[in-house]
Amino acid sequence: MPLALSDLDPLAPLLDLLNRFRAATPQAAAALRLFREFANAHTDCLERSCVPGHITGSAWLVDATGRRVLLTHHRKLNKWLQLGGHADGDGDIARVALREAQEESGLGDLIVEPAIFDLDRHMIPARGNEPAHWHYDVRFVVRATGSEIFTISNESHSLAWRDIADIASDSSVDESVRRLARKWLERSSNTIPTQPSP
Repeated sequence: MPLALSDLDPLAPLLDLLNRFRAATPQAAAALRLFREFANAHTDCLERSCVPGHITGSAWLVDATGRRVLLTHHRKLNKWLQLGGHADGDGDIARVALREAQEESGLGDLIVEPAIFDLDRHMIPARGNEPAHWHYDVRFVVRATGSEIFTISNESHSLAWRDIADIASDSSVDESVRRLARKWLERSSNTIPTQPSP
């Protein structure tokens, strides 16, 4: 049985995704440069043991209508954020995002879109023996296609379905989550056909 490219180079799927990502703003282009530089400089960036930081995958988990997103009140960071977590060596970051969404919500029947939705580098503060470090978060759209009844994992204080339009303008929400909401609303307005007037 022939080896897959990811067997030879675990970073290959990530680098391929980054190469296909089209940055629509100067900020997105700057983030893309940071991610490429980091991945090329740290062959162990998929592992938590990479001290300067590591790759994470997260899910912008929308309901069937596309109007609500499932957020977690993160236990360690004490903020409302999208679901996600560490790659732990898995170079298929879309799979990481899907796995984390399933584990943190208990939802089944989730579908991940394979293209990157957003890139965000953010500092994780020192905690216990763990020094402060960067998370290079690769974000994907994940869609709920079945039951929306979630279960709260030990990583969350709480979970909640939130109206995306409300999040976009809520200054109490983390800026990167508001950016995700704005991007989603912009994308939705460009893809939802308008109904002709009667």
